Amino acid sequence: MEGLFAYLVGRLIDKGYERFVMTVGSLLLGVGMIFLGTVTGLRGYLLAWTILGIGLAGTLYPPVFAVVIRRYPFDFRSAIITMTFLGGLASTVFIPLTSYVIGSWGWREAAFGLGGLNLIFCAPLHSILLRNAPRKVGPEPSESAIKSFSESSADSTKSRSQFAQLVRSPTFLFLCLFNVLLMAVTAAVPAHMINLLREAGLAPWLVIAVPAGVGVFQVVGRLVLYFLERRVDSHFTNRWSPFLIPMGILALLIGYGKSSWAVVFVLAFGLGNGMLTIVRGTSVAQYLGTEYVGSLSGLIGFPVALARAASPLILGALWSADKGYVSGLYFLLTISILGVIAIRLAQKYSTQKGEAE
Repeated sequence: MEGLFAYLVGRLIDKGYERFVMTVGSLLLGVGMIFLGTVTGLRGYLLAWTILGIGLAGTLYPPVFAVVIRRYPFDFRSAIITMTFLGGLASTVFIPLTSYVIGSWGWREAAFGLGGLNLIFCAPLHSILLRNAPRKVGPEPSESAIKSFSESSADSTKSRSQFAQLVRSPTFLFLCLFNVLLMAVTAAVPAHMINLLREAGLAPWLVIAVPAGVGVFQVVGRLVLYFLERRVDSHFTNRWSPFLIPMGILALLIGYGKSSWAVVFVLAFGLGNGMLTIVRGTSVAQYLGTEYVGSLSGLIGFPVALARAASPLILGALWSADKGYVSGLYFLLTISILGVIAIRLAQKYSTQKGEAE
């Protein structure tokens, strides 16, 4: 559901309805979590997650990035880096907190509590803080266009033509490939990480420590980008930071069955995943412009959602009793390298002339 509603959410944000989108999204998350805590059958469970999926479409990073870019068009990277650094700490707080609540009172009570937080805190905050949104996508119409209906219609047609031209551009295609392929890798690995690390021969304590280390280095990666933001050209970091993802996968392949290579994997994959969030969140605005960032990100959001859902299944299907995850890791290595190439090609064909080089 998140992917299906991604474009609609993006269009609404481009039109200036970000307050409506994120407030309603928070309300849906609250209602969905509370309803989830009451379900007793499959139909109720699916309905609860349908509500939650729609709510997530309006509240996760993609719509948030679009809102930030519209409000800070000249300094959106710094704003997004700061926000994702704080957002990276959310799992540090809420995973153990939710686990404690489930262990102490039960999963239904935990669902009620999380739903209440969205209704009591998130929805009002979005309603209050997202007032006075930028209303107009693109440049303001001329005085004659305001007075003339025909000229206004022509301006609207021109706007649609510009948007269609962006969607058909090589830059958009390569950005879509970049986002889809790297999302497939970063979604597949965590879903199989425990079994993958066990099969790779890591000690039991490392099987627990490595996933935690990846999470820590994600935050470190964002701190590194924050430090580099004013010192290194952003297009350079966009080109090279995604390389850390295939480097992490390669470390697992080289050190399959050797615990020492786990350190390389944690460092490369963790840092790369943290930086990748920033690159994915800003690349559309940097290489296609900020005018239609919500709509363009929404179009990319649907295949990205499919990749996130399908990649763990594909990695599982590639597992075999004799080779284990080796074939799957080669698959992830291949598509991650292709994803890295795609971002470089997106820069090469960028519609923002002179910006990507």
